[in-house]
Amino acid sequence: MENLSGKVLVVEDDANLRELVRSLLERAGYATLGFASGEDVLAAAVERPALVILDVRLPGLSGYEICRELKDTFGSSLPVLLVSAVRTEAFDRAAGLLIGADDYMVKPLDPDELIARVRRHLPPQTRATEAPPGVMLLTPREREVLKLLADGMDQREIAERLVISSKTVSTHIQHILVKLGVHSRAQAVAAAHRYGLSEPGRNGS
Repeated sequence: MENLSGKVLVVEDDANLRELVRSLLERAGYATLGFASGEDVLAAAVERPALVILDVRLPGLSGYEICRELKDTFGSSLPVLLVSAVRTEAFDRAAGLLIGADDYMVKPLDPDELIARVRRHLPPQTRATEAPPGVMLLTPREREVLKLLADGMDQREIAERLVISSKTVSTHIQHILVKLGVHSRAQAVAAAHRYGLSEPGRNGS
């Protein structure tokens, strides 16, 4: 059985929409799993996931019922985001929030709004679960250089901090860009924040 810990679960019976939402989230750096029904997700929910995106109208148990079951199992701190194309009135949203949902969105989903709402409910380190393969190739020194870049230091300051030459720092930065698949220092810094590499003590840095 797949480990759900740290993952965003997308519970949606429309396969195309389910995969679209998963693709959006994974491009934003989140690990996801998809389920076509509430029964499927309840059967799989052994570990606490990071967040659940739950369609209100599902075959079998409704999203409201699944939300309540998940909250009873994992506690009120589990973020649940309900989505619906049919239950869109104010009283529908109020009902969802009253049974424990943390948020409620109306279809069609706006990609930017969806990502913004997910980020509001999840700590930044959650996004480090699905880093690109090149992240694992960064050496401890490259991680250190990247963290200092993310802290706002320039090349000279990094050289002074690490007691190495500016040329050596430049070489490390070039290696970092290649491994992260980015083209500028700004993009590298953005990736560092996105994948949790700028946080002290993460990924061996």
